[in-house]
Amino acid sequence: MPVDESDPNPKTPYQYPNPPDALPEIVVQHAIPTDERLWVPQAENVWFRPLCLNASQGYWMNLLRVRKSGVLSRHRHPQAVHGFVLKGRWRYLEHDWEATEGSYVFEPPGETHTLYVPEDVEEMITYFQVNGVMYYTDPWGKGMGYEDVFTKIDMCRKHFEAVGLGADYTKQFIR
Repeated sequence: MPVDESDPNPKTPYQYPNPPDALPEIVVQHAIPTDERLWVPQAENVWFRPLCLNASQGYWMNLLRVRKSGVLSRHRHPQAVHGFVLKGRWRYLEHDWEATEGSYVFEPPGETHTLYVPEDVEEMITYFQVNGVMYYTDPWGKGMGYEDVFTKIDMCRKHFEAVGLGADYTKQFIR
């Protein structure tokens, strides 16, 4: 592509102005926080760190932190899920692969799987983008509950209020 010599800074692309109704970007500094209050409890020894709670499109992105071994949950998703392991390792009992530090995982829609953290893993942290709903099931596939972006928002509001950050702390993650 030819360079326009009349442009004083050809490395800077032309930027269209954002539409007035566009939501602001999210930049989460120190995504793995040292402030324990930023980890929202999900279950015993299981927390999540919200990064983006997209209520308008029904997905959420978070870090999942687990400090226990064994079965975490059996669940399925009607839409795709993406994961990237930052620390530790885990696997699904239904598969023979193991997700280790640096691994990317694509979970196809509709599959039921059981998240398992091995005995020798002290801490696992994985970035997940979950699209739609996460259905928890028993071993026979019967529904036992669910999470979606709205239950995540509620969990965040309650937690951040309880730890002194205020329920409105959650707003920075909502799009």
